[in-house]
This record gives sequence, structure tokens and C-alpha cells, in this order.
Amino acid sequence: MYRIGIDVGGTFTDFTLVNSQTGEVAFFKVPSTPHDPSEAIHQGIAGLMDKHSLESDQIEHIGHGTTVATNLIIERKVASCGLITTRGFRDVLEIARQIRPHLYDYSVTRPTPLVRRALRQEVPERISPQGEILEPLDETAVRTAAEVLRTAGVQAVAICFLHAYRNPDHERRARDIVREILPDVYISLSSDVLPEFREYERLSTTTLNAAVGPRMERYLQRFLERVADIGIRHEPHTIHSNGGLMSVQTVRQFPVRTCLSGPAAGVVGTAVLGRTVGFPNVVTFDVGGTSTDVSLIVGGRPAFTSSRSVAGYPVKTPMVDIHVIGAGGGSIAWIDEAGSLKVGPHSAGAAPGPVGYARGGTEPTITDAMLTLQRLNPLTLLKGRMKVDAAAAREVIARRIAEPLELSVEAAAEGIIRIANANMARAIRSVSTERGHELSKFALCAFGGAGPLHALDVARECGVPTVIIPQEPGTLCARGILLTDVSFDFVESEIAIIEPDRWSRVLARLDRLRIEANNWLEQEGVDTANRDYEVVIDARYVGQNFEVQVALPAHETATFEAFHLGFAKAHMREYGYEVPDRAIEIINCRTKAIGRVTKAPLRRLAEQAIPEPISHRLIHFGQAIGWCETSVYDRDQLGAGASFEGPAVFEEMSSTTVIAPGQSARVDEFGNIVVRV
Repeated sequence: MYRIGIDVGGTFTDFTLVNSQTGEVAFFKVPSTPHDPSEAIHQGIAGLMDKHSLESDQIEHIGHGTTVATNLIIERKVASCGLITTRGFRDVLEIARQIRPHLYDYSVTRPTPLVRRALRQEVPERISPQGEILEPLDETAVRTAAEVLRTAGVQAVAICFLHAYRNPDHERRARDIVREILPDVYISLSSDVLPEFREYERLSTTTLNAAVGPRMERYLQRFLERVADIGIRHEPHTIHSNGGLMSVQTVRQFPVRTCLSGPAAGVVGTAVLGRTVGFPNVVTFDVGGTSTDVSLIVGGRPAFTSSRSVAGYPVKTPMVDIHVIGAGGGSIAWIDEAGSLKVGPHSAGAAPGPVGYARGGTEPTITDAMLTLQRLNPLTLLKGRMKVDAAAAREVIARRIAEPLELSVEAAAEGIIRIANANMARAIRSVSTERGHELSKFALCAFGGAGPLHALDVARECGVPTVIIPQEPGTLCARGILLTDVSFDFVESEIAIIEPDRWSRVLARLDRLRIEANNWLEQEGVDTANRDYEVVIDARYVGQNFEVQVALPAHETATFEAFHLGFAKAHMREYGYEVPDRAIEIINCRTKAIGRVTKAPLRRLAEQAIPEPISHRLIHFGQAIGWCETSVYDRDQLGAGASFEGPAVFEEMSSTTVIAPGQSARVDEFGNIVVRV
């Protein structure tokens, strides 16, 4: 039996096929189809099955990561959305936190609210912070609001009442009324999407969930239909932002939780890889066609956060802590008004793509610079399945960059790459050294189609001593999906100063969350023997604005003393100090439901002699070295134990790795290329 992992990216859609019994892995890649991402999925699955002579009944699992929700938000292609909220709170969405997005740059402004003011409807109702009904819901006002939204032709409605996280009754009744009047609209309740306090973040997250819901539903339906057309009976799972899998039905209800779907899978895969090969501390470096995603893994565990922004909109859900910048192979190089060379953040994407892809692109990109310097194969990519036009890439670099700046073509191409590398290095420092981590104690895991092309230069600039390049790095996110468990996070706010005599209230709330988590695992079809749980409490000293997370044992009754000790350690780790005599305030209780799934082991390679190069070509390694005759190897022919001195190039289906003169590399027992910088 076989398992398939799919990562839908902005430029390419990647596939990993794993034999569940032997652990044998195969990879595949097709250009993405932005007009309908499910089309590329269909093409890739069919192509993968045809290549390996598989029947549909041999596929036992499909997991997929997608950037559809993120792209809808970034490109403002969301559904027309209305909002029903408590009287007096319609402008919370626009007032926000009264914080400028950039302290000194007044040209940087907050994004336009996803719901225009005319579609933000207020209704009389009020619930106290303790969950008591202070003013009953005015059902007539809800009907009037729903009629206004029906007349406006909205496709989705967000319902967010004050303190609904403590008592959802008003929101649920409002939903029933809206459903009577607007039976076909997508409805999101804040008490379902984010049942915790902080009004603006809860409202923003609920609105985003509603706004992406209708189009995400259509995408998922097409995805399911295309999988069924192939004859695969197993319903696919989708990875969400916290690095776990969930069913299509859960994604339909909470599409906002997929905003970091694909990148999260890469971090999960890297964590497993790092623990296996002896590098528990890793910086993940995922460079695709449109962006660079970086994250930190410490002690074998990814870093998590419960709050971030997507295209300027706050999203508060548990997620892997990933920093994203607009620097990828398709990032466009341009000259600003002052005559300075810039790279990104706008991208040529999959359509039309870089000029060198010969698909109608007209703007010079990082990929075109790599083709110009012949670090990428100037004839074909994807193991010969995709022809490229290196001459066209060189011409656009010369015309648009080199000539205006009075540089040689090589200097212009190198300048584009160096600027991109500097941006990438800055992103890595933002998640590491700026948070107190010493990069000399980490390895850099480079993946994504373009990661290995930039990794060695970026590692040198950041002071990272080791670079790990996994097999088929362009498909690591797809492989990471196959190393992921089913999971979902449940939360309840419990804002109270905690002392030993009040600890029983916390335990009662955790018990309710455990029951809710267990019911969800039942719904997802997870066997009792494969169920697990993680328990966390958000807490802070009285007077603080933000919380630290305190992990508690999931399979035994936690004591107040254990919580108190855990909080002191977490606060010391986060802030560097503790205040033993100050009261502690609990904010949220969290339980993660986990359904363990079968994972194929990482496959070891046999040792074999270093193969002969498949070709040689001139590669430009920068002005200090210039053009250099370089041996090109087929990475699929490399065995464990092989070692190389630069210059050398390793080509494979999904990526290219370039080792410069003076650098050395070896292949470990799992097929990773390990380079000491």
C-alpha cells in the first residue's frame, strides 16, 4: 500500500509517494495551476500513479497542504462578507489596536477591512465577561440585519458578539435566524472559530474565516471530485497551520486554520529529519517560487505561536511559528526611482513565471539570474521534463538590470542573488539571534526548489556551521505531510488569578476540553489506541499584557505545584526573570487532540562508489572566482558515504545543489548532503 503527500505551492505542486511497508520514496512535480489548484493535483497524482504502475486501490492515504486560503487573502480575492456584532462594536474591525504597522514609514498602512462599514450590522445584546446574559438578544434586529445583508448579496456572514467565548448562546441563535433568511451563505461564529478573549483578534480571525470560506469550499469540492475521478476511495486530509492533519469537513468549517498549511509541513518534516540524523537544533530554510519561509526547531521541537498576521490581517490560531518574506525563485528584480537594485517582494509566480521558463514572462527574476550564471541547468529542469531558455534569461538581465546600472551581465545577476541572500539572512536572524539563540549551535536545513541554491551563501552570512540538504528538497513539504499526525486545538478562556484553592476550577475546564477533543477524534475516525493529548495553560503575572505557555502532563491529574513550577521555568525562558511573590493569572486552557498515524521510516541508502559526472559546465561563482569548469552529478546515483570537494553540482528532479570551490560535502546514510561551511 502507498501514501501520497501533496504540497500545492505558488509555482509548483509537489508530490511524494511512500511505500508504507518498505519506506521506499518516490517524488514528482508539476507546474501549479493558479486558476484551479485542484487541476495540478489531478495531473500529478495521475502522473505519479502512471509512472509507478499503481492502481487506485493501492493508495491508502492522501495528505495535502495548500496555500489557497493564504493566496485568497493576499490577493484580496475573498468572498463578499457581512458582519453581525454587538451594538457599539461595528468599528472594532477598523479601529484595531491603534498601532501603526510601521513606526517610521507613513506610506505603510493597514489593509482595508474585509467587511465594508455598510455591511457591518449591529444588534442589541450583551453578555458579561463571566458569561451572564445582561441584555437578551434582539431577534428582530438580527432579522433586520440579515435582510440588509441579503439585499447586499453577501456570500458569507461573520457573527461575533462581545464575550461570546464565555457564552455562545446568542451567537448560535443569531446563526439560526440568519440561516433562515440566507440559507446558502457561509456562516462563521467567533465562539466556534476562536473561543478566547481579545475582541479585535477574535473578530479579525472570524471575519477572515468567513471571507475565505466560500471559495475554499469550492476548491475542496473540486479537489474531492478529482481524487474520486482517479478512483481513490480514501478521503484526503489537509495539514493545517499547527502542523497537524484534519479532515476535509473540518477544513470547511475552519479554513482560516490552513493559512500556513504547506510551510508547516516542511517544518514538521525537518524536525523529524533533524532528530533522526542527529541535529536537534535546526533552522528551516524553505525557498520556493514566490517566498522564503524560515522557522526554528529547538531540541527537536518546532516553535509555535498563537498569533500572527496574514497580509496585514491578524490571525489568532495555534500555528507553527514561521517567518515569511517575498523572496523566491520567481521574485522580480527591479530598479527603484533612486537607481537602486531591488528584489521582490512581487513575484512572477507560476503564470507567466520567470523569463527563462519561456511561458510569456517579461520581468527578470532570481531564477533568471541563476540561469544566467548557469548555476541552474541552462537546458532543462525537472529531470528533462521542462525546457528552459537561458539565452532569454540572460537577455532580460542585460536589458533590464545590467545596462541601466552599467554593469556586466554576470555582475548584475550576482547582485540580484546577493540582495536576495541578504533578505533571507535577515529573515533567519529575526527568528534566531533576535530571540536570543546562537546560530553557531544550529544546522540549516535547505529545501524548496531554490533553497539549496542559496543555502551555503546564506549560512556563511549568518554564521551557521552546517547545511543539510535532504533528498529531493523541492518536495520536502509534501514528504512532511506524510510524517504528520491528525490533530486539532481546543481552547477555553479562564481569566482568573489562580491559587491552590481555585485549581479545581481549572481541572474541570481541562476535563471539558478533554471530552471535546476526544469527541473530535471520534469524528475523525481515530482508533482509541491511537489517541493522545497535549495540555497547555496560557498564564502571566498579574499586571502583564501577554502570556507564556505552560505545558502540563496530559495523562494524569496536574497539581497546582507542578503548574506553578512550570510557569516559573517558562517565564524565565521567555523573559529571563521570575517574580516568585507575584500572583499568577490564568488566561486560556488548551488541549490538543492528536491522532497518531502510521509513518513510513526514513530509508537508508547503501554505500557505493562515487559515480562519474553526467556532464561538465562552466558556472559563475561570483566576481572573486568567476567562471569555473564544474562537474555535474545526478544526485539519484549518489550512495551513502560519498564525499566531494567543490566545485560540484548535484541535479535532481526537484532542485539543484551547488557546491562552490573550497567547500566540501558528504552524503549521510539517509541520503542527505551535509556541507560544513
